[in-house]
Amino acid sequence: MFNIVEIDDHVRVEPELFNLPVKEAVKKQLEKDYSDYVDEELGVVIAVLDVVRVGEGILIPGDPAAYYDSTFRFLVYKPELQELVYGQISQITNFGAFVNIGALEAMIHISQTMDDYVSFSKSGALIGRNTKRALKKGDLCIARIIAISYKSLPPKIGLTMRQPGLGKIEWIQEEKRKSSAVKKEKKK
Repeated sequence: MFNIVEIDDHVRVEPELFNLPVKEAVKKQLEKDYSDYVDEELGVVIAVLDVVRVGEGILIPGDPAAYYDSTFRFLVYKPELQELVYGQISQITNFGAFVNIGALEAMIHISQTMDDYVSFSKSGALIGRNTKRALKKGDLCIARIIAISYKSLPPKIGLTMRQPGLGKIEWIQEEKRKSSAVKKEKKK
């Protein structure tokens, strides 16, 4: 889930930024320090939105930097269990598929791709035995987060597409058309 978080903290501004206005220097330092930052509590820092407040600077003997008590806001993404995510298949393997969900990469095990026996084809796709549905690199899909592990960073995220309304976008549209046709038939 994407959130805007406001944080109060001391920001260590390096000497090469002293030529900038203080607020701008604090923002540049935050952008440098939090580039690719991932934390279990906070999530993934997407962007430094703004610096709300900058207090007086403090110098510490022996350290050439200045420390500013500051309040700043981040745009963050923190994955949550049961969250629906929209993504694009970035890689197909013999054990499943990797999905780019924006801020992070997630994984769908081969058993969670569809309600069918699935195999890895020589063409680099996951193919359903009975449905003949294929999942390949570049496909857009909707999935649900079913596992999150912060034992390594970035976190490992497990997905499923084996629930109604989930899967490759074309499959979802196909199911809606079938459902609509059945409803029309029942009205007759």
